[in-house]
Amino acid sequence: MDFYYLPLSAPCRSVLMTAKALGIELNKKLLNLFEGEHLKPEFLKINPQHTIPTLVDNGFALWESRAIMVYLVEKYGKQDDPLYPSCPKKRALINQRLYFDMGTLYQGFANYFYPQFKEKKPADPELFKKFEVTLDFLNTFLSESKYAAGDSLTLADLALLASVSTFEAVNIDVSKYEHIARWYALVKETAPGADENWAGALEMKTLIPK
Repeated sequence: MDFYYLPLSAPCRSVLMTAKALGIELNKKLLNLFEGEHLKPEFLKINPQHTIPTLVDNGFALWESRAIMVYLVEKYGKQDDPLYPSCPKKRALINQRLYFDMGTLYQGFANYFYPQFKEKKPADPELFKKFEVTLDFLNTFLSESKYAAGDSLTLADLALLASVSTFEAVNIDVSKYEHIARWYALVKETAPGADENWAGALEMKTLIPK
């Protein structure tokens, strides 16, 4: 199973942790976006959207990290796997957290941080305030249960761990958010592959403007 990725990418790391939790060995293929490797014809044949992570499982190509995470559990996980249980309500809550992570939390971070290293712009305090609103939302969600979507570790935790560790790596302090801090300490200790996730997150430090 080929996996095209970059360790500093939070979405890539969420898939790595999912594979680790399922005991899946991935054939990791580094794809350096900064050198344009994702635009080479051979990769465009696999993924015309030229994004990472991209998974190729016996000829079946799939991208978008959360779609990959769900696919891996549905194909290789146990029946009613706790990472993504079969109960519609439990799945719905996990899905809500996954979509929140993608469209609100990490998007808020990207809006604030990416212009600083991509366009060499100064940090925008107003964008940071908007990002803090998303952290407030996450803090509220995490006040309701031990993990992100209930009382056991799920795909929601793996995706959110990849995001929050990225924030910490670029010196965004989440310790002032009581429930995020409690949850973050827990999942750093309990999530499979958390060490590899942190090692990849630390590579984000290279993008911090000097």
